[in-house]
Amino acid sequence: MASSSTPVHPARYLVLFLVLLIGAYLLVFLTGDKEPDPKLGIDLQGGTRVTLTARTPDGSAPTRESLNQAQQIISARVDGLGVSGSEVIIDGQNLVITVPGNDGSEARSLGQTARLYIRPVIHAIPAEGAMPPGQEEGPAGLPQGSLPGLPQGLPGMPPGAAPGQPAPPAGAPGQPPPAGAPGAVPGQPAPPAGEPAPQPRPFPAQPAPTPTPGPSPSPAPPGPARQSPGDAAEPGQQDAPLATRIQDEKRLRQSSEQAIQILAMQFQATRCGDEDVLAGNDDPNLPLVTCSTDGNEVYLLDSSIINGEQIANASSGLDPQRGEYVVDVEFKSDAAKTWADFTAANVGTQTAFVLDSQVVSAPQIQEPIPGGQTQITGQFTQDTARELANVLKYGSLPLSFESSEAETVSATLGLSSLRAGLIAGAVGLAAVLLYSLLYYRVLGLLVALSLVASGAMVFAILVLLGRYIGYTLDLAGIAGLIIGIGMTADSFVVFFERIKDEIREGRSFRSAVPRGWTRARKTILSGNAVTFLAAAVLYFLAIGQVKGFAFTLGLTTILDVVVVFLVTWPLAFLASKSTTMAKPALNGLGAVQQIARERRAAAHAAGRG
Repeated sequence: MASSSTPVHPARYLVLFLVLLIGAYLLVFLTGDKEPDPKLGIDLQGGTRVTLTARTPDGSAPTRESLNQAQQIISARVDGLGVSGSEVIIDGQNLVITVPGNDGSEARSLGQTARLYIRPVIHAIPAEGAMPPGQEEGPAGLPQGSLPGLPQGLPGMPPGAAPGQPAPPAGAPGQPPPAGAPGAVPGQPAPPAGEPAPQPRPFPAQPAPTPTPGPSPSPAPPGPARQSPGDAAEPGQQDAPLATRIQDEKRLRQSSEQAIQILAMQFQATRCGDEDVLAGNDDPNLPLVTCSTDGNEVYLLDSSIINGEQIANASSGLDPQRGEYVVDVEFKSDAAKTWADFTAANVGTQTAFVLDSQVVSAPQIQEPIPGGQTQITGQFTQDTARELANVLKYGSLPLSFESSEAETVSATLGLSSLRAGLIAGAVGLAAVLLYSLLYYRVLGLLVALSLVASGAMVFAILVLLGRYIGYTLDLAGIAGLIIGIGMTADSFVVFFERIKDEIREGRSFRSAVPRGWTRARKTILSGNAVTFLAAAVLYFLAIGQVKGFAFTLGLTTILDVVVVFLVTWPLAFLASKSTTMAKPALNGLGAVQQIARERRAAAHAAGRG
């Protein structure tokens, strides 16, 4: 046990705490949005709730295992977006995503199946209503992109094609064959070196007719189990089982027959703005007719060469050279070799990144790309680039989900509860301070100063946590804060009662404070260690709002130790050196000192007897 003569430098402790406190508030007011407002959870500020209904290609009920896996992936995507205070729960065959804030776009994007395939582009035509080159606006969703150096324009458009009309197919009269092997279709990959060139797949020798508005294009060639495009859009078909609708789409848009491919492109050009039943359910081993995500172009794509499972990592960021946001994709070793060989053999052709059966980007290969590192560029914003990188990084969902409108969750009940809780907390805190002042007098003032210091530090930390890691404060977290502040008050009581024990043993107030601190700090550390351990276990084992309660409880427990060691103990030591504070009328220790005098008198009398 340290003696009372051990050198103590209380000013150093107080200066250290002031430096920490000032540093925290400098970060609050000089970084980020510079607003001293903590992020609030959905129960305090409201938010968005999105219900995603799982669907399977054959229409059967999804398994519990696949739902659990989808829940884990979406939860990882939530963490990747930095969205805190959210919940992903399973409700029957649905996943319910609850995200704080009023913007439901991030919550909806979390349910993307994110099935990524890289497919060579065979042909491309503009969709009906697409804007001419130079007047295109950035898409609302994930934008069309390009590899570095891709010139702007409508990829896949042969020279002389009129914007807004289907491009004349390769091999049409009067149209020169595109660059590459004679007679090759635009975008058709060249064969790798050392392999015989495959037979080109030209379109018929007559130009494709311009599609007319309305859901009544020419019927498909007759044949068994074949359906016309018009039938696929009939209102009655919307009532057909989902599995049947998916299979109908596959027969039309994933056919290997060139006549059906032409017809499918014309029909798809009229409905690029509609919901895609095939989304996430296309067969990667077959050709695919689909739209770009901005709805401006229709593509005929070859079978996949690389899938999303072969992606090792994906990230987004701002390219300082171009001044635009990009998505960097890193392939695994096998896919890296495939990509290097493919790009080396197909320089000058287009390749499509297809996400959930839609073309995210159809860049032109400008040069061989070895090493497995590829960059997707385009009219990305920070959010769209981050969303694309996020869904690519965390993998594809085992199920596809029906899109659902976001529902706004009111925070009225939460704000009422918060107001009631704050009133109750204020009343309780006032009662604690009043009792401390009546019972401990000057030491009660130290309790008030220490609680103010602790509250100021907690507030700054909550603001910074919300700004840098997306932590949101909810009602459960506030409950953890209140309990943590109560633990701080317990530490003061332990310290002050140790001081009283020393005075009962006959020591003065001046010598009792350092001796009482030496004995009390072990008890304070032990009690806080047990509380922090319980909070840590609860945090790692709990889900939802219980994690917020455990987090704030652990945070205030750590700050309790910091405040007691850096504020309460130095202030008590300074008070013990003051002759004014040593007066029993101020420190409230008169009764304890009287007991000490009576004990000394009894001991003296016993010694004389």
